[in-house]
Amino acid sequence: MSTGARSSALTGLARLGFGNLGDADRLLSELAELTGRQRPELLLSAELAADPDGALGALVRIARRDADAVRDALANAAATVWRLLGASSGFAEFYLRHPRELDDLTGAGGGLPSTQELRSELLDAVGADAEGFAQTGDESAWVALRVRYRRMLARIAAFDLSVPDAVDVLAPVAAALADAAGAALEASLCVARTRVAGGSVGAGLFPHAHVMGTQLAIIGMGKTGARELNYVSDVDVIFVGGADQSIIEDVGESRAIDIATRLAVQTMRGISGIEIEPPLWEVDANLRPEGKQGALVRSLESHLSYYDRWAKSWEFQALLKARPIAGDRALGDAYVAAVQPKIWMSAARENFVDSVQRMRERVTEHIPPADVPYQLKLGPGGIRDIEFTVQLLQLVHGLGDPSIHQRGTLDALEALVDAGYIGRADAAVFARDYRVLRVLEHRMQLRGLQRTHLMPTTPDGLRVLARASGLAETGPAVWELWEAVKREVREVHVRLFYRPLLSAVAALPADEQQLSQGQAADRLAAIGFRDPAGALRHIGAITGGLSRKATIQRHLMPVMIRWFADGVDPDYGLLAYRRISERLGNTPWFLRMLRDSSGAAERLTRVLSGSRYVGELMEWIPESVAWLDSDEQLRPRRGVLLQEEARAIQARHETVIDAMRSVRVLRRRELLRLGLAGLLGTATIEEIAEGLTTVSEVTIQATLRAVRREIVPPEDAALDFSVIAMGRFGGRELGFGSDADILYVYDANGIDPQRANALALQIVAGLRTHSEDHRVPFDLDADLRPEGRTGPMVRSLESYAAYYRRWSLSWEAQALLRARGVAGSVTLNRAFMALADEVRYPANVDPNGLREIKRIKARVENERLPQGADRARHLKLGPGGLSDVEWLVQLLQHAHAHDIPTLRTTSTIGALNAARDAGLVPDAAADYLAEAWRLASRLRSANTLLSGQTSDILPTDRGKLDGIGRLLEYPPRSATRVEEEWMRTARRARRAFEKLFYG
Repeated sequence: MSTGARSSALTGLARLGFGNLGDADRLLSELAELTGRQRPELLLSAELAADPDGALGALVRIARRDADAVRDALANAAATVWRLLGASSGFAEFYLRHPRELDDLTGAGGGLPSTQELRSELLDAVGADAEGFAQTGDESAWVALRVRYRRMLARIAAFDLSVPDAVDVLAPVAAALADAAGAALEASLCVARTRVAGGSVGAGLFPHAHVMGTQLAIIGMGKTGARELNYVSDVDVIFVGGADQSIIEDVGESRAIDIATRLAVQTMRGISGIEIEPPLWEVDANLRPEGKQGALVRSLESHLSYYDRWAKSWEFQALLKARPIAGDRALGDAYVAAVQPKIWMSAARENFVDSVQRMRERVTEHIPPADVPYQLKLGPGGIRDIEFTVQLLQLVHGLGDPSIHQRGTLDALEALVDAGYIGRADAAVFARDYRVLRVLEHRMQLRGLQRTHLMPTTPDGLRVLARASGLAETGPAVWELWEAVKREVREVHVRLFYRPLLSAVAALPADEQQLSQGQAADRLAAIGFRDPAGALRHIGAITGGLSRKATIQRHLMPVMIRWFADGVDPDYGLLAYRRISERLGNTPWFLRMLRDSSGAAERLTRVLSGSRYVGELMEWIPESVAWLDSDEQLRPRRGVLLQEEARAIQARHETVIDAMRSVRVLRRRELLRLGLAGLLGTATIEEIAEGLTTVSEVTIQATLRAVRREIVPPEDAALDFSVIAMGRFGGRELGFGSDADILYVYDANGIDPQRANALALQIVAGLRTHSEDHRVPFDLDADLRPEGRTGPMVRSLESYAAYYRRWSLSWEAQALLRARGVAGSVTLNRAFMALADEVRYPANVDPNGLREIKRIKARVENERLPQGADRARHLKLGPGGLSDVEWLVQLLQHAHAHDIPTLRTTSTIGALNAARDAGLVPDAAADYLAEAWRLASRLRSANTLLSGQTSDILPTDRGKLDGIGRLLEYPPRSATRVEEEWMRTARRARRAFEKLFYG
């Protein structure tokens, strides 16, 4: 192939979505040789693959075993083959084991297999007869079952991947998966009967007649019972045993249960045991009475006796979704019918709602901290939040309202709306987000045909997920979607899950369904508490008893309740106050200060009811309450003092882990101090930005010193390493919740280059690991490095110089405009800044580079807004937002800073003022741009302080807008004013931006 033809071929592969073009070109040639087909023919429908490289690699591996199977599959079902193998390396492994199974993909994707088709196919795989016995009981039956199951699973996946919108077909796809699981258990039970009765293996364990007369019902629980199963999930079951009367009379009920237990064990082994063909999924029977310690199989009577006497509240919640899925249908139906009244009576138990809430909280607490940001199912804002909320509402209201007795989450949501227990808006959000989360979960599990609920952590994994799900165009976009859904779900979950009527209704007698409020609750509701019952509990806990502490609290509480009610979120404020009071216990200065200093008490109620961010930090650092009595304690601390403290910490601790634990405490403490200063007005927005930047610098510097001490041996001490601040960090413009954009650079200084690079990578890894703080996240974001996320994480100074001088793109020069050395070698920092100056302040500006910056800005506006976000409300990327001001300033700096030294600053406002002074920006335009930049920065920080979560979007919720306004010192009920002021300010800034940037 000529050079030109090869270049054209590689370009074509890139257009189809291939990433590793050299390998793809080589593999495609090998596939063409193996199958005897031309390259263009082989690539038909390749663009449909979420991971074309992975699909092509799979096809070549399979073709090496059976080229005819691959050739026929691509000839007859190319679109299905590319979709399936591009979304699932797990199916690639399946077809590598069984190439001829590719034949079944012809015609797949046109529709879902029916319940009856799934059952017939899987029973046929084991040769089941009319009496429920398999043709053989040896391992070959299980292998045949597993292969046939995966064939049917592939048909389901082919349909799922072929539809324009997977969200729309989630319910039928999940139902088909549940039906397939039920059919597989039925087929495995047939094999189990043959094995237990002797069959072809000659075991002769029990007489054939006794096995025939034994009843075993398999009850599907969880997602299986609700017909909303995942591709790869534990299938939760409960086994119910019984027997014909003749068998009981012959051998006794206990013998029948023994037979049923052996059947259950063999059924589970057929699905989950280690055989030649890998297991399908785990059959999980731990929801049975007494869990793992309980009998695997019980009679119906034994089950009911347990539920009457011993069952806990969560067990009735689990039974909500119970459904017969295999085995004796009459016994299964009898079991479900018998437990139904017990399910709906469970909400009348004492402390039922609290116990369910605590169970949900325990699930969250047991997630490994490192997994929390990625946990799609169990984490805050995940699938389980929706399911728990819906189930709790069903249980609380289901006793008197049979209309909400639904198994499926989506069906239950619809029923709860129809009955008036959930507002249509909240239900619509939950339904949409539930489908989105489940589609993401499905695609993640399809990838390796493995059980997982963790979002991908790599750019490549996110890219494949985005393409496979069809929910986003790029990896970053699918992550932004996940973050947006998570925030939305958590917000609705908290509002519904803890709303006051739940506990009140659950505590009522069964024959009384009218909610009754006492006078105290009425008063609390009238003055602004959304949860008067909860508020009463908190007040009782704080003021109860005969101690001196309780007496003082009783005197303080009437006044403090009023102050809480005047705040943004009185419920949270009171809750946080209770927790802080309990943490401080009988500490004498705490109550004395609140009693003797009304200013401190009022400040405390103000910050706790006005900011979850501050409230949570104060719960972790309760001694910070003492700061509220002194303005000096509420001022940002100087960097030199923080540096001295950080160095003293390192001197006290020998290991990096111990040192960083104390450094994290230092950082949290200073973040809290700055949050309080912002809330109480003891520091300006500029001082807070400076303070947040200083805290980040000190944290990085301390981390680098600790990590370097741990990693770099004395013989390599000549190695220089530095951290360069970028973005808002470099501009000393951080807000609450901002990431720290950085670059990593090293200088070998005579050390072997490979050794130096390896040490630098270890330092970077150590920095990223030991700077993590799961309580107050601290993200070191290196995405502004050369080549972005695909580039090396760390480079030598020489490598940066070579890259910038030869390959640097306009956006990379633009990113360097806010570069500033913040940690590590002073000499190396200076050398890097000198290099940066050459790139960011060029003597001769390339007009094409300026045009490219403008083009990228337009593209960012169109592509990076979160899906469904209102452009006008996006404080960063929306019109007149931070991005407009910063890109304009940076364009002017790049074009003119070589000739105008005052433009050489990393500060956005500083550079804007310099541009005004140089006549590059008119006075009025500079005022509009500066006003918009400052207001957007304040709104972002206020939003984070209010909610404790980082967001670039101005909320639409009136309560949140009012809360943000209060933090910005607007009067109460200023939601409309906040919104209108931002829109007006942003419009003026946008007009100025468009005239100067594109004009």
